[in-house]
Amino acid sequence: MVRERRDPPFGGSVVFLLMNLPLGAVAFGLLTAFTAAGVGTAVVWVGVGLLAVLVLAVRGAARVERARVYALLDRYIDLPYLPLPAGKQVVRWKARLKDPSSWRDFAYFALLFPVGLVEFVLVTTFWATSLALVALPVYFRWLPGGEYRFPNSEVPWLTVGSTVEALPWAALGVLFVALSVALTKALAGTHARLAEGLLGPTVAQRRRMERWWEDAEKKNLVAG
Repeated sequence: MVRERRDPPFGGSVVFLLMNLPLGAVAFGLLTAFTAAGVGTAVVWVGVGLLAVLVLAVRGAARVERARVYALLDRYIDLPYLPLPAGKQVVRWKARLKDPSSWRDFAYFALLFPVGLVEFVLVTTFWATSLALVALPVYFRWLPGGEYRFPNSEVPWLTVGSTVEALPWAALGVLFVALSVALTKALAGTHARLAEGLLGPTVAQRRRMERWWEDAEKKNLVAG
């Protein structure tokens, strides 16, 4: 039994959240392009092949995504797919298309782009603000005029021109660092739960898989 952490590791959470936006953009673009091309050319049967490739690609990408969640967030997600029935390819393809897990895989990758965008904006904004405040006593003297002006040099609502003036803001930056760490782990944990909900088996699917393996075991015992 694989042990799961209550909270995702911090380092893995940062890497995971920063990866979600580019991966989500690629996934959204490919899903949109292949779906549009497949539906548009389905009349001449070319689209059927494109849609079949898309189904296989999404299921394969979902396996990779489960591995990424486990590697970076330490959350193991069981495979939700039942073994395909023996017989002709038509029967096997019907089983793939009837499997709700295939469509939940689609839903996950369709959501990865907007979810990844929100995560990327929150993480980069909080960490940029935190690190800028913490390092303010060091770098303010190299700014134009030897001082930090907020929000800009033309309309300075706030001016920091000495180390003593910068120290309170550095202390505030330490608080923001703590908030950024908590936010990063919270976002990663929420995304892990989303992945478990869409990429993992439901309770009904677990029961179906248990019944399938029980039946398979009985058949093996009878055959033996």
